Amino acid sequence: MSRAEEQTVALVLDDQVHLGILGLPETPAGLVIFAHGSGSSRLSPRNHQVAQTLQASNIATLMFDLLTEAEDRTYANRFDIELLGRRLVQACQWAAAQPRLAPLPLGLFGASTGAAAALQAAAAAPETIRAVVSRGGRPDLAGEALPRVQSPTLLIVGGDDTMVIQLNRQAQALMHARCELQIVPGASHLFEEPGTLEQAAELAAAWFSQCFTTG
Repeated sequence: MSRAEEQTVALVLDDQVHLGILGLPETPAGLVIFAHGSGSSRLSPRNHQVAQTLQASNIATLMFDLLTEAEDRTYANRFDIELLGRRLVQACQWAAAQPRLAPLPLGLFGASTGAAAALQAAAAAPETIRAVVSRGGRPDLAGEALPRVQSPTLLIVGGDDTMVIQLNRQAQALMHARCELQIVPGASHLFEEPGTLEQAAELAAAWFSQCFTTG
């Protein structure tokens, strides 16, 4: 399979420029927008690895920074789920205005606090978001948005990340949409153990591929 074309893009969110990296396979079956966790960025090596797996499954990817550099220096902004979710909705609107991206079904991939932002965005734009995947996420931080999510949601958690497993189960119980929990054995919160991130990425690719073709 040919390598996806990658290009730098500029998104205007809340009247500020946010740089992003768009990965486009030749004939993408859908687009997944990434929501990074607290302290992470569009340059996250773990999310880049996941993005490459998605691209190999013919899925376009968009990674961008939810916060500007100045905003990120204020620690509380990293946990402002309402702000992050709003920015994510605006990124979806940006994608809908791009001729090459507009026809594609849309999914969201969130890690850590980014998972809560993804679920808030999905609740805010139910007709737009076809699927959500959380990796080592904190979906519980989406709070009152959880019952309003209509998008099929996959929660991926490391088997050794016991507290986060419990938080994911609590969030799952509050959701009315189809929601599955997949536990990757031997993985800690960051999926740093050999082979565990690959497993999470393959689970995500399969979920998005199914939802994009059956939605």
